[in-house]
Amino acid sequence: MLKKIGKKFITVLLIGVMLFSFTACQKGVSSENNSDKEVKKVSKLETIKKAGKLIVGTSADYPPYEFHYVNNGKDEIVGFDIAIANEIAKDLGVELEIEDIGFDGLLAALKGDKVDIVIAGMTPTEERKKSVDFSKVYYRAVQSVLVGSKDVDKFKTIDDLTGKVIGVQKGTIQEELAKTQIKDAKIESLTSIADLILQLKSGKVDAVIAEAPVAKAYAKNIDGIEVSSIQLETDDNGSAVAVNKGNEDLVEAINKTLDKLMSENKIEEFVLEAIKLSEENQQ
Repeated sequence: MLKKIGKKFITVLLIGVMLFSFTACQKGVSSENNSDKEVKKVSKLETIKKAGKLIVGTSADYPPYEFHYVNNGKDEIVGFDIAIANEIAKDLGVELEIEDIGFDGLLAALKGDKVDIVIAGMTPTEERKKSVDFSKVYYRAVQSVLVGSKDVDKFKTIDDLTGKVIGVQKGTIQEELAKTQIKDAKIESLTSIADLILQLKSGKVDAVIAEAPVAKAYAKNIDGIEVSSIQLETDDNGSAVAVNKGNEDLVEAINKTLDKLMSENKIEEFVLEAIKLSEENQQ
């Protein structure tokens, strides 16, 4: 009887040892597989190069940064931001693909991997830095105020705008400036700067805040509006390229291109070329 019990005990013990060894092996394989997955994780930069294209998100209603231009009957998206994006794509050895999205939807598109980067005259604010990373600043602009030509003598200082209806592009730094610097302002936030200009022309807003090159481009191309003498106080953080967090190699590659362009004064050339195109677009 004792012998039978002994044999059963040994059998159970052996089975237990075998099960333990099998489980340990499985855990080891699982651990190795997880390790392999981590090693095989592909960066956004590698994904872009493998796909052979760089998908850029922009909001093409903001000349001279980015805007629609009809060239020989064909609608194209151009501007100095687009010229910069082309240089980034060229240095990466890939083609450029542009996605035209409302400004307030750009970061959502970036976070959702619908675009690889965002370049749209975007200011790298502290709030935006919480969700995305930015390249170095490639351009700084002064903020201007557009008013109707008949009101240019009426609106000379920021105090003259107190209680007025101010048009701004939704989700921009100009929206924040209107809220914080113009007393009792009634803010009209729209997705398109072109729609804001129409609102100004029709008298539905008293003024529109826009960056200086944008304001000058619209004022020069559209009758009935002018850039006022109003000065807005702003610690301008300039414009930078937005990239999803965790893609330091992509940011580094973008910065390398920006350094080259700035050292060669190419960005200033792109700005002048874009302003010229925006003027032709209105003829």
